[in-house]
Amino acid sequence: MTHPFFGEGRKPRIFGHRGFVSPEREAAGIVENSREAIAAAFAAGAEIVESDCQLTSDGRVVLFHDATLTRVLGDTRRTATVSHAELAELMAPHGGLIALDETLTEFPEGKFNIDMKAAAVAEPGGAVIGALAPQRVLIGSFSDTYRLRAVAAATAAAGGRVIPATGAGQRAIVQVLAAVTTRSRALMDRAFAGIDAVQVPERQGPVRVVTRALVREAHARGVEVHVWTVNDPDKMRELVEFGVDGIITDRTDLAVSALWASP
Repeated sequence: MTHPFFGEGRKPRIFGHRGFVSPEREAAGIVENSREAIAAAFAAGAEIVESDCQLTSDGRVVLFHDATLTRVLGDTRRTATVSHAELAELMAPHGGLIALDETLTEFPEGKFNIDMKAAAVAEPGGAVIGALAPQRVLIGSFSDTYRLRAVAAATAAAGGRVIPATGAGQRAIVQVLAAVTTRSRALMDRAFAGIDAVQVPERQGPVRVVTRALVREAHARGVEVHVWTVNDPDKMRELVEFGVDGIITDRTDLAVSALWASP
């Protein structure tokens, strides 16, 4: 059975990757994962916003992807060494910093795919999700260890009433792909157990990751397949015809036009 997080939402699902920053707003200095980017993704029509968590030096869970500030803000410090107030000041001209608790309260109807980027943020991030909106968040991470810690913390903070949806980490994805290749029902049942979504690139180098077999076996077990990061409308349509459930994209505007526009 598909996790209630997905509910009766529209398909194919459109995920705003780190929010949405149009080329015009990017030229004006707005950056990914900012308050403005999150708002813009929902305004453009995204059903779900994909974002990332880091922990500041004073323990605030904020939306930020990288372990350092270099790429986004031109500051060489590590994100974990900067206070919430310092980071808010740096982000102010670039769309504004937004903390995870603010995200979940300021967008009360929005759904989120939150990626835990570091060991230190997994449990506090999960606790925020569990306390405020466990039913509206899909928890993910490159690390299955971080992911499972976050899910456990969220479930505990929710008093066990809700277990958030979760997307497979790297180890779980490798197990899924290997199991699908073997065609062993027992191996596939074990590999897909405990995950609600497989989020993968279409290809990894020359190797095709998204196959009809993967989609078929995932769907047979109530697991969705989402593909990242797809910005070409023709490729979006091709993947949807292939059977994938969701597209993670930097261009929410193009995705909405390509996939949801009336014929």
